Amino acid sequence: MDKKEKQVQLLGRIFVSMKIESVTGLHVGGSASDMEIGGVDNPVIRNPLNNQPYIPGSSLRGKMRSQLEKSLALVQNSNIGKNVDIHSCQTVEEYEKNGGCPVCHIFGVPAEKKINGQTLLVVRDFPLNEDSEKELKDAQTDALYTEIKYEVAIDRVTSAASPRNIERVPAGAVFGPAELVFSVYSDEDLKRFRHVLDGMQLVEDDYLGGSGSRGSGKVQFKDIKISVRSSQYYGIQHKYEKKFDTLQQVSDDYEALIGWARALIGGV
Repeated sequence: MDKKEKQVQLLGRIFVSMKIESVTGLHVGGSASDMEIGGVDNPVIRNPLNNQPYIPGSSLRGKMRSQLEKSLALVQNSNIGKNVDIHSCQTVEEYEKNGGCPVCHIFGVPAEKKINGQTLLVVRDFPLNEDSEKELKDAQTDALYTEIKYEVAIDRVTSAASPRNIERVPAGAVFGPAELVFSVYSDEDLKRFRHVLDGMQLVEDDYLGGSGSRGSGKVQFKDIKISVRSSQYYGIQHKYEKKFDTLQQVSDDYEALIGWARALIGGV
């Protein structure tokens, strides 16, 4: 085989199906460009086809990555936009050191770094759950499916008040089910799956979306189901015998779960 050629073998995938419950009001921001005068200052993101709020997979994925970078004390050395820095391995040696950087292996490396590696994690969008859609549509909310939270910012010098408002999906709303898809190319990847669960737990203990320091964005993962597809027989989806009400239950059962997945995914 030519030295420039590289063989990549997908061994299998782990699927995590779940729902996300908003324990407090949830604000995942959308565009205010189309809001009329006197409208909401900070609207939520909505599906343009049905006007329902949803949780973009990119929001959950980005928050998981950010929290893991902090948990692992990784340097924020790569700018990806205005005032947004992430961790990114700068060399192949750094990427592969000590079994490989878990964050860069799981979430990927910017293309300009020219580090060949397979991004392991896909996070789907979470639509508003059907039951919550009916409840919110029938409720006396400030706007369709949402509430308007009013706040006042105080100038520290003049004490002048500056009112503002923020649109939130009310506490108790449920999104999903939707799924995380984790691809496995080696046994090291199976070990890295632990970091995915840690990232989810870190989000639960922090917040999702905006205004988290002011009470918004506490979420809980629930109704969690795990399944596996092996590349040997990819058409067969193997479902884990246990279903989990909470993320903590998944973590408590982790060793049995990962052993089950390892036995099904050949080649590791």
